[in-house]
Amino acid sequence: MTIPNLLSLFRMGLVPLFIIALVGDHPVRALAIFVLAGVTDGLDGFIARFYRQQSHLGSYLDPIADKLLLTSAYVMLAIPPQSGGLAIPVWVSILVIARDVLIVIVALILYLALDVGHFPPAMIGKVTTVVQVVTVVLVMLARVWASFEAPAVAAVYLTVAFTLASGLYYIYRASRLPEAAKDA
Repeated sequence: MTIPNLLSLFRMGLVPLFIIALVGDHPVRALAIFVLAGVTDGLDGFIARFYRQQSHLGSYLDPIADKLLLTSAYVMLAIPPQSGGLAIPVWVSILVIARDVLIVIVALILYLALDVGHFPPAMIGKVTTVVQVVTVVLVMLARVWASFEAPAVAAVYLTVAFTLASGLYYIYRASRLPEAAKDA
């Protein structure tokens, strides 16, 4: 059990606290928990690389922790807060989650059918994740300060564009893998 793995587990433990803060209509607390989770994500990556503490377990824990937090955020932020304020449209949350589910299903099919064990993320996928995270932060900020509402709404639509583009790119990339496997 390495420090990066412990940080990933800690980040998973923050997810219920994040959800409780949002359900209790405490957007500042939820934002602080989300930011803390982001800091631990950056720390675990830095420590794993810099101190060579990368592990097989960590290669699974880190993305699981990230997806748990981001999925929870999109589900919870689709629920309008009791005190009023911005909510992510439900269809946007469904789109974000459906893209991730699609990627997992395609990766599983590629593994089972073609023995493709490595399906690394593309740059557009990484940018999409950053846009999705920024959107979550802006929506939570808009729940506290109304001046963030316009940037949050713009970020929501930017998230839609990047989520669709990256989803289509991953489908295209996956469709080319059987050809490459045949050639190899």
